[in-house]
Amino acid sequence: MGPFPVQVWAATMPRLEPSGAVMRRREFITLIGGAAIAWPLATRAQQPERMRQVGMLLSGTADDAGFQTWVGAFLQGLAQSGWVIGRNVRIETRWAGSKADDIRRHAQELAALAPDVILAHGGSTLRPLLQSTRSIPIVFTIVTDPVGNGYVESLARPGRNATGFMISEYSLNAKYPELLKEIAPGITQVAVLRDASQGAGTGDFAVIQAMAPLLRMQVKAIDLREAGEIESAVAAFARSPNGGLIMPGSAAGRHYRDLIIALAARHKLPAVYSERHFAAAGGLITYGANWIDQYRLAASYVDRILKGEKAADLPVQAPTKYELVINLKTAKALGLTVPPSVLGRADEVIE
Repeated sequence: MGPFPVQVWAATMPRLEPSGAVMRRREFITLIGGAAIAWPLATRAQQPERMRQVGMLLSGTADDAGFQTWVGAFLQGLAQSGWVIGRNVRIETRWAGSKADDIRRHAQELAALAPDVILAHGGSTLRPLLQSTRSIPIVFTIVTDPVGNGYVESLARPGRNATGFMISEYSLNAKYPELLKEIAPGITQVAVLRDASQGAGTGDFAVIQAMAPLLRMQVKAIDLREAGEIESAVAAFARSPNGGLIMPGSAAGRHYRDLIIALAARHKLPAVYSERHFAAAGGLITYGANWIDQYRLAASYVDRILKGEKAADLPVQAPTKYELVINLKTAKALGLTVPPSVLGRADEVIE
């Protein structure tokens, strides 16, 4: 039935009294009312799917191979849940780098767009996002101790507008000097490369500092600021014998990854890192969560939020396993023999 005005239909139909045999007035009104409802429903059925918007705030650059892998896992996870870019979802990405001011600016820009949900990489992006919005749902990855840092009320019931996937609590940092001592027993002093502008950097250092005396190590901090400062500080540290490096996870650490690995090689300093891609790029040993898994899981939380669930009700999840990766080529270059006890625990050995 075409979309004719009701008054036209009424004017052209014969007058029907209650006793009429053609069509009773009540039946006519029912017919017209049904047509008026059915036609808009048919029109709506032909409209395209509602476009949803997902923001991403990433503490890296678009040409970073690691981020390309992690974001690829996230987008693949979205696709498996039925979200197709350009059809029913649009992605707004902000590559914020590692500088706190740049991250804060991008966080404010992204919040102003009011996407349906935002994916945040690490505490360096999560904190400024929480300062920029208390209403937009946020799913985070690669965050240390979200309760201790005040990002959520509890792991089971986050209670606010953020939830996601943590890589560890601060206590995991005690493992790094232990690994360093196992692989290079002669080490007596350690430099911790930290991002002091982030709360996690201070917390990481405090745990390592508390653990070091038990292993007969002395600890000092090297703050990650500019490349020249890092190079000078590591060179000064390396003048004393029996030294090693610890690189907890941070946006600044990832930014200076190649420089730090090169400095460790140049000064013959055994080093342990928290992120697998450091070992793949030539670092000696890494111990930490699988970041690809975190991004895949984050896609499932984004999907659930887009379908109506609240971030406050989705529990924060911790890794069920930490991966140990050893680069034997780097060990050989440093003149180290990796003990069988360490090799036997490795999840991956790079030769």
